[in-house]
Amino acid sequence: MCDANRQEPLRVMLVDDRSDRRAMLDLALGAVGCALVACVTEDADLLAAVKSCDPDVILIDVEAPGRDTLEGLESVQANVPRPMVMFSQDDNYETIRRATSAGVSAYVVDGLQTSRVRPIIDAAVARFRHFNLLESELKRAKGQLEDRKYIDRAKGIIMRERGVSEDVAYRSMRKLAMDSNQKIADVARSIIQAAALLSK
Repeated sequence: MCDANRQEPLRVMLVDDRSDRRAMLDLALGAVGCALVACVTEDADLLAAVKSCDPDVILIDVEAPGRDTLEGLESVQANVPRPMVMFSQDDNYETIRRATSAGVSAYVVDGLQTSRVRPIIDAAVARFRHFNLLESELKRAKGQLEDRKYIDRAKGIIMRERGVSEDVAYRSMRKLAMDSNQKIADVARSIIQAAALLSK
């Protein structure tokens, strides 16, 4: 993924129906530490294009993003997430909402102006990273909460079946986890599954 502090140019994929702009944008992006690695039209398979050229950032320059474009961007974010910057003439709130929901990190009304590209890209990259960090932390917290539920259920099963205290039940699971080189949550799941089988 991209790193705004690295020396190598940021690899940029441009989504723009005006292919004649490529030479001009190539020079402008090169002047601000970016390299234009692909230029595709709105109706292109965006996911395939991203997989093929592996850009650090995606720039979308459109009058108004259509449904197919937004669905393509959503597919990219679901499979190979990238910072996305959209330059558009459409300042409609609903359009902006749908674009950000599709994964656009920065939505800029007033079209693509080369003098503003790099700071906007840097801001989009920073926002993208921040969002990904928050998402990772949320997933980790959800995973820990789920594990806790399994461990508590498994403790309850051991306490009921063996007539032991909560502390003894937990220590039994922890020892089994260590002896079998497993996570305690995985041991808890196995205990719950075994109890469910035996109850049938």
